[in-house]
Amino acid sequence: MLRFLTAGESHGPILTAILDGMPADVPLTAADVNTELARRQQGYGRGGRMAIEQDQVHFGGGVVAGKTTGAPIALLVENRDYRNWAHKEIAPMTVPRPGHADLTGAVKYGYRELRLSLERASARETTMRVAVGAVCKRLLAAFGIQVQGYVTSIGDVDADLPDLPDAASYQARFAAAEASDVRCPDPAATEQMHAAIRATIQAKDTLGGVIEVVALGVPPGLGSHVQWDRKLDGQLLAAIGSVHSVKGAEIGRAFDLARRRGTAVHDPIGRDADGNLTRQSNRAGGLEGGITTGEPIILRAALKPIATTLTPLASVDLASGEPRQIDYERSDFCQVPRGVPIIEAMVAFVLANALLEKIGGDSLGEMRPRFESLRRNHLADLPMDNHAWQFGYEYGLKE
Repeated sequence: MLRFLTAGESHGPILTAILDGMPADVPLTAADVNTELARRQQGYGRGGRMAIEQDQVHFGGGVVAGKTTGAPIALLVENRDYRNWAHKEIAPMTVPRPGHADLTGAVKYGYRELRLSLERASARETTMRVAVGAVCKRLLAAFGIQVQGYVTSIGDVDADLPDLPDAASYQARFAAAEASDVRCPDPAATEQMHAAIRATIQAKDTLGGVIEVVALGVPPGLGSHVQWDRKLDGQLLAAIGSVHSVKGAEIGRAFDLARRRGTAVHDPIGRDADGNLTRQSNRAGGLEGGITTGEPIILRAALKPIATTLTPLASVDLASGEPRQIDYERSDFCQVPRGVPIIEAMVAFVLANALLEKIGGDSLGEMRPRFESLRRNHLADLPMDNHAWQFGYEYGLKE
């Protein structure tokens, strides 16, 4: 199965990741990863750090002649800003910022310098998640699976994005989102989001929002209902919830549907003339019982406003014990547009792992025939015994 680890500090020399379990022969170049890294650095409302960094990946292993080898893939990205910190006398940081890991990290690890929390807890770490996700996207693409997202709201501005009838309809939405510097496919909402972010900058504050990520082409039958940790919906929600600033995640319109009755929530099953089992709606967001349905997977992440604000918040100086306002650390005013490729990356990783769990294989050549043989939503793939049966357990039957 796939697994990855990241390492590095926000202002350290390099960021690194090791991705283990990727099969051999997946086409992969630095440009595939760099495209995703560039998307992470773009977005209206970004901070000054992104004007310094020009993230480029370097492969340290696991990729030869443009293809994965099956060995662990080592990915490295240099921090250009490190040259400004390498020989700098760094002032002590003793005032924890509300909403960050400064105080909780000190409690957890006993830090006597709060910047040690900041350096590792920084969202700069997501650079390597995006790099890992880019590799996973290449594996998924080999099987016709696409993962892409967009912004549905920033602050109190909501985009007008109705549910789409089929996978093909999402392509225009994806293209419109990528043409927007707030990654919103609704032009009218885009302008309102610009105005909201400008007003927030002038107010020396920050804004959060909601991101939607859609996975197309995912076959039915990935995941499982038999154990809690094998339920794919749980894995996806956990992965999304692990991203910096995310305070909520849902599948489909889960929180809205929780207010409705069951007959207005679930997706009736029908069949067409060719015996294909069909759905007229996708309120389940592509998952039922922890297993993919074959419909588009729809996921949403709610990102809180970044806690580092130009308007100082109250805190306590841990060195003196006295009340004190926080010191400002360079940050975004609105990180939501830049968050889209990060959420995509985590979704791509989980889906790539679920695909490998289902069909196995150490190379693309082994995986392809297994993928083609997967059961689909078709009557011919689902023969039923259609006769009465008994459990047959003896336990509990004796007096």
